[in-house]
Amino acid sequence: MSAVVEPDTSGEFARLWPLLAHCTPDRVVAWRDGRMIRASEFLADVRRIGDVLPKRGCAVNLCEDRYAFLASFCAVAGLGQSTLLPAARTAQAIAEVRGAHADTYLLGDAQTCASHGDLVRLPELGTDAGVQDSTPPMIRARQIVAIGYTSGSTGRPKPNAKSFENFRIGSGLNIDVLASAAGLPAEATISVVATVPAQHMYGMEMSILLPLFGNFAVHTNRPFFPADIAEALSQMPSPRVLVTTPVHLRALLGHAIALPPVAAIVSATAPLPRELAEQAEARLGAPLIELFGSTETCVIGHRRTAREDTWSIHPGVELRPHPDGTEVRADHLSQVVQLQDLIELRAERKFLLRGRNADLLEIAGKRASLADLTRRLQALDGVVDAAVFQLEGCVRTGIQRIAALAVAPGRLEKDLLAELRRAIDPVFLPRPLRIVSALPRNDTGKLPRAALLAALGKTRD
Repeated sequence: MSAVVEPDTSGEFARLWPLLAHCTPDRVVAWRDGRMIRASEFLADVRRIGDVLPKRGCAVNLCEDRYAFLASFCAVAGLGQSTLLPAARTAQAIAEVRGAHADTYLLGDAQTCASHGDLVRLPELGTDAGVQDSTPPMIRARQIVAIGYTSGSTGRPKPNAKSFENFRIGSGLNIDVLASAAGLPAEATISVVATVPAQHMYGMEMSILLPLFGNFAVHTNRPFFPADIAEALSQMPSPRVLVTTPVHLRALLGHAIALPPVAAIVSATAPLPRELAEQAEARLGAPLIELFGSTETCVIGHRRTAREDTWSIHPGVELRPHPDGTEVRADHLSQVVQLQDLIELRAERKFLLRGRNADLLEIAGKRASLADLTRRLQALDGVVDAAVFQLEGCVRTGIQRIAALAVAPGRLEKDLLAELRRAIDPVFLPRPLRIVSALPRNDTGKLPRAALLAALGKTRD
């Protein structure tokens, strides 16, 4: 299966592309409240939303309903505008994004929090099921349709502009990877259930862009609890793909609830332990594909984690490792991107991930990584979740400082430190180490630096 759209012939960057590929009136785009939404109805909703939106500026899309997000994203793009994707949906993150872009407005659906006084509320959707006009709006290839902000896990969130062409090419690669992994025929309509928010770039790629560029239908909800995931899957026909994260996957496998058959599982946003991937494949009877990417690059690699350590590089992507990270060039990127990830290239367009430049520590001539220290803390008895992270170095001495948060009911901080001392070099002991009720993970399981500092009792380093 591949994303096939016939372009015009007016030049690489002047091309116009239809907003919705594979556009026939009866093509299923989404499932909402147990009902199919076909292309004709979807395009009617896009037009209805476009009629009520401001005719200038950028939009911050706060829709909770995934179908409402999908339709309003397309309406914004159809007006020649961009959708802004803040690192979080907190008031502060939204305010920072709005401050960086003129004429920014907020839009939301009936489920969106009413605390935003200037919110543009969407009209009622899904009232034109009989409409047969399936002519999608045309979008210029290099129109900036989204600006995604990095998660802030290593510092201040940074903007990354994405054109329609960026998304079109990258989505074609993702579609080919999913179809190949699941062994699905080209004519199949693939049902997608996602536990991640549409506002995150991973959620955008795997639940919003797939229906636009391929023969995919997405479930409108964002289920979290195992029973909700099972219900969402049961409401859609096979073949089904579950898009999730290691955090959500671990919670799902912790319950004995029966799940409808899935053709594939997709995971991203955090490292996936091999044992968790093996358990997921055994339980769900389907291949689990871990994706490698970032807000800056979108998805650029993949692997079947239960069976391999190396990652396969997407076609059209070139990786150039250097001592401080990795240079990424790709057909779906408008410019070269520098990542902090350290990789080792292997034969046949594969690579090993060796960590992140910001993850590496050197204290008293000794080296360690935050990821390894975190794994060792998580391995202690009674530790449910943990994170080791670096604070700013002491101004006077220049010495790097390390802190840690641990979810460990019934354990004492001093006892965890004593056990950790036996597992790592003492110079890398985190001080302070705080026991907390839960780590401050966001919607995708990531740990923004500001949230870690706040949980530690600090407003800044």
